[in-house]
Amino acid sequence: MATIDLRRLKAFVTVVEEGNITRAAQRLFIQQPPLTRLLQSLEQEFGVKLLERFPRGVEPTDIGKVLFKEAKALLDRAESLSATMQRATEGKQGNIRIGFTSSAALHAFVPNVLRRYREFYPQVTAQLEEAGSTELLQGLVNRTLDVAFVRTPVLGMPELKIERILQESMRVALPVGHPLAQRHRGPVALKTLINEGFILYRRPAGQGLYDAILAACYRAGFSPRIVQEAPRLTSCLSLVGAGLGVSIVPACMVRLGGDGVVYLPLSEEAELHAPLYLAQRKDSQSSAMIATFGELVKGQLEEENQR
Repeated sequence: MATIDLRRLKAFVTVVEEGNITRAAQRLFIQQPPLTRLLQSLEQEFGVKLLERFPRGVEPTDIGKVLFKEAKALLDRAESLSATMQRATEGKQGNIRIGFTSSAALHAFVPNVLRRYREFYPQVTAQLEEAGSTELLQGLVNRTLDVAFVRTPVLGMPELKIERILQESMRVALPVGHPLAQRHRGPVALKTLINEGFILYRRPAGQGLYDAILAACYRAGFSPRIVQEAPRLTSCLSLVGAGLGVSIVPACMVRLGGDGVVYLPLSEEAELHAPLYLAQRKDSQSSAMIATFGELVKGQLEEENQR
């Protein structure tokens, strides 16, 4: 049975469908004698007669009818497999594991990319994971993730490639009863927060944002008094709402609202922005699926920049 190839099965199926060896040979683009030999070798392989020859053409025997049904199903499956492999080669089918930080998910760009990717490549299954930037980068190194939207640039991970996609402004998050929140609606100078207690997204999880905020405060002439470090940006907002301090968060976090929280823009002199990066392993560049995802991200970015 192992010697039965698809070519002989296709020849047999075509002959049964046409009911005539001459027409089947024309359809298969081969001469009649080679086709006849293929049929004979198939009958020899099974040790049974598969076709009855009549003056008007050929018909399958009872055993031939069984083979026809099974062979046709097998050929259809083989054709489907070929198409599946072609889609996989082109990065249009498979499974991709995508990571993102909580703040990245709140930026309209990321959900727009994920939605568009699903529309363009419905036969690719996307597994999504939310975590801190450091955890996501480690997931790339450990090969539990394929790509990740992060806020932190790669440090000490030479096996990773990272590209900055965009950067957004930052907002000061204040308790609703804070004097600044009640009297100030314009941009806030960072130095006006010199006496405030800061609630920051803890450094191991969000090293990029944490270090950027500290550096901006130093440029403004003070070292921030950190009263609390939270495991998530959403936790920072909850603590701000409880009146425990102020925080500085990416502008997209405004979409969360938050009970008892007021958001004010920072003045330009703070030079404080929240970058968004796309990270992947350097050796993943040979993956058509990951390359396709990266191209879609760039295409989405170009479209948004043109608006």
